[in-house]
Amino acid sequence: MNSNLFPWQANSWQQILSMRERMPHAILLYGMEGIGKTLFAEHLAKSLLCESPSNQGHACEACLSCNWVSQYSHPDYRRIRPGLLDEEDELNSEVGEGAGEGELEKKSAKASKAPSKEILIEQVRAIAQFMNMSTHRSGTRVLLLYPAEALNMHAANALLKSLEEPNPNTVFILVSHRLDRLLPTILSRCHKIALSVPTSEQAYAWLVQQGLPDAQAWLAQQGGAPLLALAAAQSEDAQDLEAFLQAIGQPSTEMSLKLAEKMHKLELPKIVACLQRWLYDIFSYKQCQKIRYYPKYTAEIRHLAGRASNEELMRLQKNVLDRQAIAAHPLSARLFLEDMLLEYSSVFK
Repeated sequence: MNSNLFPWQANSWQQILSMRERMPHAILLYGMEGIGKTLFAEHLAKSLLCESPSNQGHACEACLSCNWVSQYSHPDYRRIRPGLLDEEDELNSEVGEGAGEGELEKKSAKASKAPSKEILIEQVRAIAQFMNMSTHRSGTRVLLLYPAEALNMHAANALLKSLEEPNPNTVFILVSHRLDRLLPTILSRCHKIALSVPTSEQAYAWLVQQGLPDAQAWLAQQGGAPLLALAAAQSEDAQDLEAFLQAIGQPSTEMSLKLAEKMHKLELPKIVACLQRWLYDIFSYKQCQKIRYYPKYTAEIRHLAGRASNEELMRLQKNVLDRQAIAAHPLSARLFLEDMLLEYSSVFK
């Protein structure tokens, strides 16, 4: 295996290798979030652009093309994703020495805007301009788009034209965590490849290699996704989220009010997701005595499972799910948390 791929991706790479002689014009890599799909896609893009790939299809890492890809400056490579321009576009949009004050102000204002969470139609339209240019030294042109479910409706419809009428020597690589959020017409025009999910042993061994303490607990919290587990453990709010879990293990009105005051400045979608997983474990334990996400809190979960009915838990889970839809933009973060936690505590009186 190439060192740039994860140990659990060997079978997926062999599947790609078997198609190398007749590479589809559009490949859709999909699977659960946090298993390394985007890194796999970038490795594939680099190998397709490489001038001297190995027998196993990996990029040589030594040719001029590989060097360009590493510096995000390859003329035949574009990455399309939410919120940010492609690195090459960013470099090309740098203010030159002769820029006037008006241009500087425009660029400063543009940079200050909050990044979009969607892939916009302007980004997709830029693909058409890119595809109309000749490829460098008559080579392959590669476009990497991720995550594909971030395409808004206008962008998705615009992308269809490029997928329906692909230019010669052009390969689209799409990455998706959720196929159910993609248009059927996009799915039908891509060759779909499900990327391998690591076994619990592979994921744990990789996290241990990264030097992550308590790797098993972090892996469980993220549903077996090793990259998400590592990111969660290294995030700035890891300790705060751990304190959140400890607090909700002893629900009360006082706990709800104090916790809302303490946590309202954190990212609310993360807090709501923690509570969703916590409630899943309580319901799961109540039904079959199994805990998926928080085994280190088995005693607390067991206790709470005996204090609520199935109907109350199901209603609470639905309400928390509804709250997740607005968690990114509540009118008042503190009141949002208070309301959610007071309802949670009332179920376990």
